Formats: sequence, C-alpha cells, structure tokens
Amino acid sequence: MIAAHEPFFRPIPKRWIPREMTTAPLLDPCEPASAVEQHYALLINPFYPKDANASFGKHVLTPTLALTSFAATTPQHWRVEYWDENLLDGRPPFRPMPQVVGITVHLTFARRAYELADWYRARGAKVIFGGLHVLSCPDECAPHADALALGDGVQLWPRILRDIEAKRLQPRYVATYENDYRDDPSPRRSILQRRSFLTTTSLIATRGCHNRCGFCYLATDGLRMPYRMRHPQQVVDEFKADDQPYAVFIDNNLGSRPDYLHSLCAALRPLNKIWSAAVTIDVTDEPSLIRNMALAGCTGVFIGFESLSDNNLADSHKKTPKTSDYARRVRILHDYGIQVNGSFVLGFDHDRKDVFTRTAEWIEENRLECATFHILTPYPATPLFRQMEEQGRILHRDWSLYDTGHAVFQPKHMTPAELEQGYAWIYQRLFSHASIWRRRPEDWLAIPLYMAMSYLYKRSNRFWHLLIKHDLVNPVWKPLVEMTRMRHVHYRRKLASQQSAVKAPSQVVSAGV
Repeated sequence: MIAAHEPFFRPIPKRWIPREMTTAPLLDPCEPASAVEQHYALLINPFYPKDANASFGKHVLTPTLALTSFAATTPQHWRVEYWDENLLDGRPPFRPMPQVVGITVHLTFARRAYELADWYRARGAKVIFGGLHVLSCPDECAPHADALALGDGVQLWPRILRDIEAKRLQPRYVATYENDYRDDPSPRRSILQRRSFLTTTSLIATRGCHNRCGFCYLATDGLRMPYRMRHPQQVVDEFKADDQPYAVFIDNNLGSRPDYLHSLCAALRPLNKIWSAAVTIDVTDEPSLIRNMALAGCTGVFIGFESLSDNNLADSHKKTPKTSDYARRVRILHDYGIQVNGSFVLGFDHDRKDVFTRTAEWIEENRLECATFHILTPYPATPLFRQMEEQGRILHRDWSLYDTGHAVFQPKHMTPAELEQGYAWIYQRLFSHASIWRRRPEDWLAIPLYMAMSYLYKRSNRFWHLLIKHDLVNPVWKPLVEMTRMRHVHYRRKLASQQSAVKAPSQVVSAGV
C-alpha cells in the first residue's frame, strides 16, 4: 500500500527534455518575401511543447486527420502539402510562398498558430484558420487570419478556395456537423510522411459521443455534433487502401452505438489486421461485443475512466457504471486479449491529496497496461470554464498552459502546486521499473512483448526525439507491430473455435501508444 503523503514527501525531480521538444522552430523576421505560387496550399499542424512527464511517442502515433481530410477536398488543379512541425523537420516551407496556408488551431498552440499566420500573411499568403479554438474564441483568432472556418472544415475548405480564386474571400465561413457523414471523402494520406508515424492509418467511423461531460471539448458553446456513422465498408476500404497492419480509430467513442460496432467488427474481421480505439467502459455491458471486437482485431482500448469517485463523475454529467464495477469490466477486456489504456483526470472537486496514491494503486492492482493522466482543465466556452469563472477560480488565460499538465484553476482541497506535483508523481510512479513489472501479464509467455511495449513507449523519452527527427518511428515499431498482428491472428483462430474466452497473448500495441 502506498502512503498517502508519498507524492509530497520530497520534491519531484524534473525530467530531462530536449530543447527541440519544447521550442518551436525560429521564424526569421528578416526573411524577404518570395514569389507566391498560385494554386499552392500548405496545411500546417503547429508545434506545441511536449510534457516531460508523459511519453513523447504519443505525439507521433498518427497524423492529424483534419488536415488530410481537407486535402481530400482540395481541387485537382491545386498543389497541396502537409507540414507537421512536431516531426522536428524545422520550419514550414516558404520557397515558393504558398498562395494559401491552412492552419489548425488548438488553444495550447494558439500562440504558435498566430506567429505562423502573421509571418505568412506579411509575405503575401492568405491564411485560413480552422479548429476548435477558432470555434470557441473566434474574436481572438480573427486578427491573425484572412478567414475563419467555423465548424466542419471538410465542407468549408473547397468553398474557401473557390472564393480565393474569385477574389471574394469572406472573413468567416460557417458549417454545421449535421451533414451525412458518409458523403465525406476519404482522407488524402498520400501527402503524409509514412516513416514518421507509428501508423498513417488514422480512421474515424463515427462522429460525436453519447456523453456530454462538462469538461470535454464536445461541450463547447456552439458545437453541436450529432452522432453520425459511416458505412462499415467505407472504413474497411480505407484500412485496406493505406496498406498498414495497424490502425487507430480516433473516434470520440467508437462504442456509443453497440449495434453499429457489431456491424463494423463483422466487416473488419476478414482483414486479419489489428486496431485500437477509444470507447467508454459501458461497452462491456455486452461481453459478446467485446468478443467480436477481439475477433475483428482489436488489441487495445483507450477508456476515459476519468475518476474513481462516483461523486466526481456525477458532477461532470458523465454517464458511466459505478466505479466499484470498473475492475470487473476491465477483466472482461483482458479476458479477450484487449489491453486497456486508462485515462484519469486529476483535480476534481471531490479529489483530495490522496487521489494520486489511490489511483496508482487501483491501476497496478488491475494491471492496466498503460495509463494517461490529465490535470482537470477548464477549456474556454465549456460548462466547466463558466462554472470556474463564476466562482473566481480561473488563475489566468495563458492558453499555452491549458495543456492538462498545468493547474490553471484553484482546486478545492489542495493548492495548484500540490496538484501539479501529484500529477508529476503519478506519471513517474506508473512509468517506473517497479510499476511496469507489477502490471505484467499473468501469462509469463506474454511478458517479453509487454515489456518491449512498455519500455519503448514509456521509458524511451531520451531517444524518441531522435527517432522522430530521423524518420525512424515507423521502421522501429514495424517489426513489433507485425509480430503483434501475427500473434493476434493466431489467437483469433483459437477464440473463434470456442464459445468463451481463451487465454490471450499480450499485445505490443495498445490504444494510445
């Protein structure tokens, strides 16, 4: 048992982090303007500082699907290029100068997005902003862009390009998310650097979630995202076309409609590939659904447990089973060979200083293969932000620190410094040699693969920036991914021949890795 005061017994040593993971590439203010290439669109995912406590590997799991989806709607006579500053390839290209620069904006890298936008606009490019921060804070974003895309950018991007060609660009474009999701084109993955990501096959089968948690960005004012589903065959065709053994579903909640997930699993099963997805723990209401997920190639799930306190979950308006039943439900997933990456939010109003040790003990006791932690963060224009603002608990509006790694509000039962120290402690605890060993699989034959995943993902931050910088992420992971796929195909054959769960091999790849 961990002593409740352990996170605060001594200062938490700061973890080493290379400068290139914390500092964006320099934009030379003296750089002269170059010739603008007509019908050239540059799509940028801006740089954001990395958290030294978490794994750097999560930043190169998959590429942003938003930009590749916009690229798919770009007219054929336009040249389109994708640039992710987090791949450590330096500053985005500018010779020749693109006619249009599309930038996705999140509050944690809003400042960098503004720097990029101002730099390109000063040299003749038209800058278009899209993303959640544009929706929640349009007046803040507007001075830095020629146009804002508010809402579904897949609908808006071709309209914006047409208006640029006709020299009638409007300052704001608005679209809802209520269109038929099946009409959206497949993302244009040909513009990606395949060696730079664990997998380029980021898939999305559904849009929206049956929950509306007060702290979630889906609760942002003005954002209405009805639950929409694509035809399972569309998803299968995308998976096959990208020719990768592993895919990550980036849906907010792939399991919101169990009947749909049954159909999707039936369509994915013949591929003999592997995948992971985010679901809520109530997906285990139907053990037969978990079995079908395993038969279809699911090796890992990312589950937002959020808290082990029912009171915290009730305050957040999250529809979830009782926390006392979490352990049994995790066991169901483990029985079918599905790893669990548990996500936990720290700093709720019912959290006291023992929340860190209690959460760590529960994770180790239930052998969660991976865990992700977030300090409760009131995103602008969400119910949580309004509540905190009314109570006078918002400490500042430096959006770069609204990254779930900093305390930006006054907690009820601890200081902001104690919340940050507990957050750092629990990551160091769960990424320690001892904790990794405590959470090893019960089947000793599965231990080597589990240890390989854990050490590459959790204890390799000194090397991740080198893998990223030299385009070695995919080559290094590929053998482990293929080994996982082959083992899982063998396991599925055994599972299909039996009516109940069989002893499952540990997988190298789990959701969130």
